[in-house]
Amino acid sequence: MVATPLLMLPSVDEAEREREERRLERDRRRREQGKPSYFATEPDEKSTMVLRPERERGVLASLEAEALDEEGLATQIGVGVVPPAVAQETPDSGKGLVRSGVIFAVATGLSRIVGLVREIAQAAVFGISGQVNAFEIAFLIPNTVRALVADSALSAAFVPVFSDLLVKGEAKRAWRVASSLFWLMLLGLGGLTALFVVIAPWVMEIFHYGPGDQYGTLAVALSRILFPIVLVLGLTGIVVGILNSYDHFTVPALTPIAWNAIILLGLGLGVQSSDLKSTRLYYYAVFILIATIVQFLLPLPWLRGRDDRLRMVIDIHDPAVRQTFKLMLPVTIGLGLININAAIDQLFATNLLDPTLAPAAIVRAFRLYMLPQGVFSVAVATVLFPLLSRHVAREDWDAFKRTVAMGLRLICFLLVPASAAAAVLATPIVRLLYQHGAFTAADTKVVAPCLAAFALGLTFNGTMLMLNRGFFSRQQPWIPSLVALLNLGVNAAMDAVFYRFGIWGIPLSTSIVNIAGTAALIVLFRRRLGSFGMEETTRSFLFVGVASAVLAAVAWWVWDGLDSAFGQSLTAQIVSLGGALVLGYAAFFGACRLLGVNELETLSRLRRRAA
Repeated sequence: MVATPLLMLPSVDEAEREREERRLERDRRRREQGKPSYFATEPDEKSTMVLRPERERGVLASLEAEALDEEGLATQIGVGVVPPAVAQETPDSGKGLVRSGVIFAVATGLSRIVGLVREIAQAAVFGISGQVNAFEIAFLIPNTVRALVADSALSAAFVPVFSDLLVKGEAKRAWRVASSLFWLMLLGLGGLTALFVVIAPWVMEIFHYGPGDQYGTLAVALSRILFPIVLVLGLTGIVVGILNSYDHFTVPALTPIAWNAIILLGLGLGVQSSDLKSTRLYYYAVFILIATIVQFLLPLPWLRGRDDRLRMVIDIHDPAVRQTFKLMLPVTIGLGLININAAIDQLFATNLLDPTLAPAAIVRAFRLYMLPQGVFSVAVATVLFPLLSRHVAREDWDAFKRTVAMGLRLICFLLVPASAAAAVLATPIVRLLYQHGAFTAADTKVVAPCLAAFALGLTFNGTMLMLNRGFFSRQQPWIPSLVALLNLGVNAAMDAVFYRFGIWGIPLSTSIVNIAGTAALIVLFRRRLGSFGMEETTRSFLFVGVASAVLAAVAWWVWDGLDSAFGQSLTAQIVSLGGALVLGYAAFFGACRLLGVNELETLSRLRRRAA
């Protein structure tokens, strides 16, 4: 697995932090010499002003929250925040950060693998028809709410405020702010949870799972079991944020593995205890809640030995508390709109399609669709983000535009072939990973077209991420947020049109929204910075598209031949799909060399730079 965002991004934070610390050191020496300082505020004053601009802090944090939230389930991979350096640099501090980043990368990779195993196990136990759709809708609501107000958004806003207070030597106040936020989250999200328990029947009814609908009672009960994860994840965001501020990443990185393992245990117990799907779903939901609580409890012992501890205090008058909630806004908009789009999709799926089939089919396809997204586009955008930040700092706009264009070409180079492979091999991919137990061949025929439809927009989802980072590095987060807001309307309109094609029409509308979002961001980018090498990017996209068509043709031909020759046993499927992918990608790289695609060499240079 490639390096994760948390492995790559600290180089930006370290460079900026070193510059600020050098400025502070010069200030200290000038004060000792009786000279006026460069800063208007003395270090011992109780100012809430932080070292980095407000917008940049919120933006940098929101980037990593977005990257880690791509699957719509932050609990699978942990609460993601940018790990800032909070202490004076020592000769070993860089090594420590690298070591922590490597541990986080390995742990995240293991968590992804265990998470995929959990998805496969869920598909095998429940399939995609019937009662499991009640679970998917019941899980959709807390998942959407927690993206708005809990883990990722909260941690991304809290860490910069807490860390900057530590840097300025205000550790006691930093812990007081953390304590205030902890109890405010407990009270606020606890109240929200209690409210949802009361109104759950009416919320579920919006999705055609009200008390009078088939499986409506089950959906209401499951949603009441699952919604408390919003509260637990809100508290987890504070705890993990504190540990990350002290450069402790190991335990928070490992807890998602425990999260997935506990849920797998719950699935196993449910299968052993009952043959009824409804009973198994209750086990599944309860163990998701238990796993989330364990994920909160595991890091708590590592809070000991820090500068202070969480106390029973609420200080709503501290400006740092208000600042944290203010910084949550960009992240909430970015991540919240993504999840609201998913909710809109399911609203159409449940009300205008089959509510006992469509929700689970879309979710299963979505999980596979996001795998290459998390590996490729997030990695490229993260590697290039330090360069973008340095170009902005120097106001070197030509270099900035070249870097954005290079990022777009690299993402196209990596995701266009992945999109082609996912489209033509959707059936064997779904069959190999999901078609076990309760997941039947008929289910494969439903999920595979959804995966192929999602694949159309895979590349453009990645290019949107790259363009968003370009705007974020320029401290213009509201531009991509506005595009995301407009995409809500486009998404609803496309859903209203394409649902008539069947369940796969909903993923198709998502792909079209990604294309439209990319087009809008390119137009807005060019209006602010002028041309940025789109001619070369378009040329590269076309050449990569031709090479990807070669991949698709070779992969399909190889798979079809091997599948016919060896049959559909598990070993035969691995051989046929693996052979198709290996030979297909070999043909792709060969075609790229013949066509003179430059991104092969560019990617090699970036890998050497990342290493």
